[in-house]
Amino acid sequence: MNQKTPKPSLTGHRLKARKRDEKEKYDAPAFRDLVLQGFVEADNDLDKVSRYLDSAGSRLDYRRYAETLFDILFAGGILAPGGSVADDAEGRPCKTSLCVFGSDEDHNALYAHYMVFNKLIRRYKYLEKSFEEELKKLIMFLKGFDESQRKKLAVVMGLCLANGLGNPTCLNMLFEDHIVREGIAIQFSSDLFAEWLREKDIQSLGMALKRAEMETKLLDLLPINKRTQENFEIHFKSAGLLSIVEFQRHKAITVVRKDLQRRLAEMIKDEDSIKEMIEFIKEQMKKSSLTEHETIVIVWNTLMCVVEWSKKEELVADQCLRHLRQYSSLLFALNKNGRSQLALMCKVQEFCYDNMNFFKVFQKIILLFYKVDVLSEDVIMKWYKDGHASKGKSVFLEQMKKFVEWLENAEEESEDEDD
Repeated sequence: MNQKTPKPSLTGHRLKARKRDEKEKYDAPAFRDLVLQGFVEADNDLDKVSRYLDSAGSRLDYRRYAETLFDILFAGGILAPGGSVADDAEGRPCKTSLCVFGSDEDHNALYAHYMVFNKLIRRYKYLEKSFEEELKKLIMFLKGFDESQRKKLAVVMGLCLANGLGNPTCLNMLFEDHIVREGIAIQFSSDLFAEWLREKDIQSLGMALKRAEMETKLLDLLPINKRTQENFEIHFKSAGLLSIVEFQRHKAITVVRKDLQRRLAEMIKDEDSIKEMIEFIKEQMKKSSLTEHETIVIVWNTLMCVVEWSKKEELVADQCLRHLRQYSSLLFALNKNGRSQLALMCKVQEFCYDNMNFFKVFQKIILLFYKVDVLSEDVIMKWYKDGHASKGKSVFLEQMKKFVEWLENAEEESEDEDD
């Protein structure tokens, strides 16, 4: 009778885990206590604290407890959800006043706190990502901070971002409903922008806003019931930030131009009537304060972009003139003053230069526009003398030479008849 040999049992034997597999318990309060003790030993002097943080990185686990470290430096202790500083269950000291929120509102004092962050992150580059996440969290908690704390945070954050410490994408947190609705977002952003512009220029701020994809959304910082260009300008003018007002105006016009060009292209493709197009464009001009010379350039660009032009130079002239004759009444209705007519003529010149198949069509387009009263005789003469653009001017001046001579002779004959 065969009997199977029983397999050996591991019952009663303890398996000892390797040291590298043992996970240390996450203990943020213990890390906080060590940092605060270091602050005390540094006599609560900010310069000494900065030197302490620089040297303590070899003993303390900054990588694991980065969030706690930045909470202490900004708020003085561990931030609970909502923005308050968490209490210690055992009644031990759990907060320091040597932090951004505990600082005076004096610019030099806040600049000293910025330098602490700057030196720390330069020394420990791996803290950069955690610092960016901390900035996002702090913005989310803005409602939980008092007005003075928000002001101090805005100044320090403005200093950091203006000098390349942190990522400006964190500012997108300002569009959260609970921050916008209370008017906190617009005030915090104006304080932050003021500090940024104190450090750098509007070009630097504009590039950062573009990087964060915020450059066309600044109006959304206002509560929805106050979200108008007028209110935006009133707020930033009262804060002395005229450069922000001009920046917003420019971006608002850019958005309007793109929307106008897109909608007009759709109307042309849908073959809407010229009357409907004129009414729509004039409505947009009134709503967005677009000038006539700006509008006529938009209309020209749209008219020339909606057509798939022939590749053959001998065919493109007829195609172009038919197309422009069809919409000549649209151009006429929007092109009443000399400045807009000259702007249109220069734009035609640049288009013909940039598109080689149209090189020989320039004079024909101008002649068509003259016949249908889109361009006046005075504007053509002005363009010929000193109003032309630089692109291909010698070629196009030569094309227009005979026509201009004819206009001059016609004018002289008219004067003789009057005499």
